Amino acid sequence: MAKFSVGALLLLLSTNNGAAFAPPTISPCRTVSSLTQSTRAASVDTDVSTTTTSSPEARPQRPQDTTAAPPTGERKRILKEPALWEYNFGLQDPGLTLPHGISPRVTAPEKYELTEEQIQTLERDGVVHIKSVFDSEWVEYLRSATGHQVSNPHFWAFAGTASKLYDYIQRNIWQTNKGFADFYYHSAMGHVLAQAGRTDEIRVSTDLLMVNPNKGFKWHQDNQNGPITPEEGIRFWITMDETPATYGAPVYLKASHRNTAVDPNAVFVDIEAEGLEDYKEELLEFRTMPGDMLIWHPRTIHKVDGPSDGIWTSYRRVLGGTVAKAGTTYHDKRGTGGVLSDLGRHGLEDGVKLSSSFFPIVYPRFEGSEAADRDAGSVGRDPRDIASKIGGLAGKASGEKFGSFFKVLGSQAK
Repeated sequence: MAKFSVGALLLLLSTNNGAAFAPPTISPCRTVSSLTQSTRAASVDTDVSTTTTSSPEARPQRPQDTTAAPPTGERKRILKEPALWEYNFGLQDPGLTLPHGISPRVTAPEKYELTEEQIQTLERDGVVHIKSVFDSEWVEYLRSATGHQVSNPHFWAFAGTASKLYDYIQRNIWQTNKGFADFYYHSAMGHVLAQAGRTDEIRVSTDLLMVNPNKGFKWHQDNQNGPITPEEGIRFWITMDETPATYGAPVYLKASHRNTAVDPNAVFVDIEAEGLEDYKEELLEFRTMPGDMLIWHPRTIHKVDGPSDGIWTSYRRVLGGTVAKAGTTYHDKRGTGGVLSDLGRHGLEDGVKLSSSFFPIVYPRFEGSEAADRDAGSVGRDPRDIASKIGGLAGKASGEKFGSFFKVLGSQAK
């Protein structure tokens, strides 16, 4: 893919229409990167069953370790921030072969059965850890897609990566990277989340590719869930690496999705605040492994602590986001920080059914026309809507709500 000069980047930023962001015609490519290497894997847990199209009689196996440890005493960041001229625009295709003999846009999505106990755990505690959902083939597929993405950084990752919050972070990765779109269309992710939410339909509301959260995120709740309410959504993490022994494990306040003390529009949470006394004493920590999923309610309060110096010497790669359950309606969140996860020119109006190629259905099965819209570059962010939607944050009331997000950003420097 072509690289852009600083001058070209500034020109694109200042454009008055979406033409400059139209996807160029590019041929699929395969980039081999050290990001496809495994991290040390733990033994397979045996309390979760799975059904996939590959080996229904076999348990998914953890990927094996192929990554050399850094020399003793050396602390060197494993991933460097991209230079300004290295960012790309338009659609990207890592040219990956799907696991298990899956034919792109033809084969039905795979399935993975949850237990009633796992579903009730989510409903009771606000979070559940599902182990070994994805086998080694799927894990290596996601690592390869991530390796291609980080080696070919996209313009939409610029703000998040430049903020130093993550070594690499990009929202709505499925819109620009075909590898992740195909994962949603064909993996068991949709089936897992449909069971977790007791729903017969799952749509992707928004997603994030996150690589190494530097110093992590302090206590917060998720409000970047797309144009939906917390009750309409389900949050998820799909992990590609083993959690380090001393940091990086997500920690949740048990059952805190039931709290009434925290404003739904808030991000940063002071767990010493009045009304959270019953939650802050029960912490749930999860050391996720490759192929695991974490699923939680959008209002469940949680944090992730990174290394104290912010330097990751190994990879922590996660594909996460929010999906919408059946019956979800579109909520226009202009005037709140939540609008930042809904910057597409989809034309939906407040109160209508959430049904659009911008929020693709992945369960019970992907829709061919929606996938075609994505492949044609018709789905994505638009400068005109970015200007109009973010413009609503200018008022004082909106600024106060949005300010909570910047408290989270500021907390990373402490």
